Amino acid sequence: MSKRLQWGVPDAPSPRSPVRDTLLVYGVLSLIIILVAWVTGGPVGRALVIVPLFYVVASAWTITRLRSRARQEAAKAGRE
Repeated sequence: MSKRLQWGVPDAPSPRSPVRDTLLVYGVLSLIIILVAWVTGGPVGRALVIVPLFYVVASAWTITRLRSRARQEAAKAGRE
């Protein structure tokens, strides 16, 4: 008697504010980049230039994808 493993994604509710949560995560990652540059003796000045670029690009990408997904879900709900 063997059971098969079920590899499905649980049906968890969407977060109330996915944009805010994502921006907080990117902010923490930005701080980690600066911290790693400082701890390893790397160029902190360069990290201070790269981090805002990372934050803006990653945030723009995420917001674009979330808006696209919301439009697709709205269109799908309208068809049903």
